[in-house]
Amino acid sequence: MVEEKKENRSRKGLTFCLVVIIILVSLYMLQRLLMPKYMTGIVEGAMIAEYYEEEHDHDVVFIGDCEVYENFTPALLWEEYGINSYIRGSAQQLIWQSYYLLEETLKYETPDVIIFNILSMKYNVPQNEAYNRMTLDGMKWSKSKIDSINASMMSDEKFLDYVFPILRYHTRITELERDDFKYIFHKDKVTFNGYYMRVDEKPAENVPKGRPLADYSFGETAYEYLDKMTALCKEKGVQLVLIKAPSLYPYWYDQWEVQMEEYAKANDLVYINFLELIEECGLDFTTDTYDGGLHLNLSGAQKTTKWLGEYLTKELGMQSRRGEEPLETVWEQKLADYYTEIDRQTKEWQEKQNGGEK
Repeated sequence: MVEEKKENRSRKGLTFCLVVIIILVSLYMLQRLLMPKYMTGIVEGAMIAEYYEEEHDHDVVFIGDCEVYENFTPALLWEEYGINSYIRGSAQQLIWQSYYLLEETLKYETPDVIIFNILSMKYNVPQNEAYNRMTLDGMKWSKSKIDSINASMMSDEKFLDYVFPILRYHTRITELERDDFKYIFHKDKVTFNGYYMRVDEKPAENVPKGRPLADYSFGETAYEYLDKMTALCKEKGVQLVLIKAPSLYPYWYDQWEVQMEEYAKANDLVYINFLELIEECGLDFTTDTYDGGLHLNLSGAQKTTKWLGEYLTKELGMQSRRGEEPLETVWEQKLADYYTEIDRQTKEWQEKQNGGEK
């Protein structure tokens, strides 16, 4: 009788464990199904996670918003200068998010140069949950991700929703599309070492001028994280290069420019404003942008990348790694994929033009 009771308790315990496992697996599967996949349309939410699939041996890592991932192309830096680079970019990446991405990156690798685009200095407080998610959901769990979430959350967001995204995305159950099932276990790459390619053209016309601001000073929080970024790079022996990409809009005020020039000088940093180098780079905003001047297309990105490649090699003394294995073989395949995508997009764009679409 005693043995029978023990056996019954054992069976109940085993049944309970199996039920718990089934529930947890089901919730995990449901969560993967409900989370946005970012494979078509708005693909920017898939960018951050792609970094973890890389071999972490980069000479240069870009960090920032769309002004890096659409305006510079690592493939050209490798092909012409032998510089192995990656862009850790995401849409409206705020400066504290950039800092924690930098902090995380430096745990994986120690590049020679970090390039940070300073447009996000204009933001001093969290802005938008949807953009937060495009940066934060793709990060692997670490103290850097936890700190970034806490710094980024809007007043109506909850930390637990990031730990268990199913709490945030459960309402998508009625909005599921084919991609949600197709990409439940894997995702295609949407970038080329972080670069988001567009070959189509839309000339910049009637670009709006900036409206006068009540206060042109960057905020305390923005400066706090720029200071942290500067200090961390110096601690790790990495050269921090600040840049302002040549996007015509959002407007970059002269007063902002003065603040960045003074900060760079005070902290012995390189600062490059590509808005002042448009002619030197050979940029033509009738053909080198795909959205009227907000971002560059492939043609424009190649021009800014060539200028940057010359600067990195001639001014910062970076050496070519062409011929180094296994890097050479890895890039051989990456370049093949890169040019295949150029051909595909070019053909698609030409067909639209020939069809009279605008």
